[in-house]
Amino acid sequence: MIAEMLVSLYIAGGLLFLASAAAHVYVRIRLRPRDDSGLDDYYHEFEEQHPEYARYTRWLHITLGGAAFGILLLFLISVL
Repeated sequence: MIAEMLVSLYIAGGLLFLASAAAHVYVRIRLRPRDDSGLDDYYHEFEEQHPEYARYTRWLHITLGGAAFGILLLFLISVL
């Protein structure tokens, strides 16, 4: 019973990591603000308020957090 739970958590951690890594690549390629978006008109202190840049950074943080949680779960399962 414990072994089945560990295997299911191992699979879940691996899938979470792979899905987050794939989503991170997608975000880096497709959601990156374009050069003609007017981001250069913003000062560097206020560029977080640009809607495209804010969405891009939010999704980058979410995908990196998911990948980190997946790696942490895989590490904890391997230690147990």
